[in-house]
Amino acid sequence: MKQEIHPKYQQVVFMDTSTGFKFLSGSTKGSSETVEWEDGNTYPLIRMEVTSDSHPFYTGRQKFAQAEGRVGRFNKKYGFKTETEEDEETEA
Repeated sequence: MKQEIHPKYQQVVFMDTSTGFKFLSGSTKGSSETVEWEDGNTYPLIRMEVTSDSHPFYTGRQKFAQAEGRVGRFNKKYGFKTETEEDEETEA
């Protein structure tokens, strides 16, 4: 392996700015800001806007815009009623 062409790999603390959640991971990214971690060592701190702690996909707050399949779109396009719509009309 060639010397001095690879970036420095080190332990870094990533912090979610919206929730305050922090985690320790390895990275080649550095920072002038540091923080003391739970193990008593000081690591560079990298602030992030979105992590798994605040992203809607991982928190379960994601809204699915397209929930219909091919059949549902076809029925809607041509005005056919689905079984659930027919059941609702008979109950009312």
